[in-house]
Amino acid sequence: MHATASHHDDPGARPAKAEPGKYLTFRLGGELYGLPVLTVREIIRLLPITPVASMPAHVRGVINLRGKVIPLVDLRTRFGLPTVPDNDRTCIIVAQVAAPTGSRGYGVVVEGVEEVVAFKADDIEPTPDFGGAVDVRFITGIATAGTTLTTLIDLDTIAAADFKLAEAAADEPAA
Repeated sequence: MHATASHHDDPGARPAKAEPGKYLTFRLGGELYGLPVLTVREIIRLLPITPVASMPAHVRGVINLRGKVIPLVDLRTRFGLPTVPDNDRTCIIVAQVAAPTGSRGYGVVVEGVEEVVAFKADDIEPTPDFGGAVDVRFITGIATAGTTLTTLIDLDTIAAADFKLAEAAADEPAA
């Protein structure tokens, strides 16, 4: 099964709209983000990370999770947020994402996991249009709960972009 949608190929394409349901919320840069809870396999403390040569700055490396090699991405860096040192709340969300060969594990480093929240359709607004000034291909919507805003993200799209970066790096001739 190949999960390559057209919006994965076009950075300017509008992302998929977030669906109502349960989302795992987490913090990055003091703001709340969420991803569908059904994509989450587990939440773990930081493990030893093995760096991988020639990867972009947001790719921290890989981890060995019970014999499986899982790529690890720092979402703060991926989203262009300032880096902060890891602390006791820093953790890894291991999710299942679409990959060229089916699906695979994909780890993201976050500043801390908050809670699982159920968002109804009325709680979710479409991704704002920033007139092309902001790359919104990873955002599926903004959810509101009272006065709290949660940016909903699409890890499949993030992973697809990272798989393409990894393939491009592997195709580069050695210097």
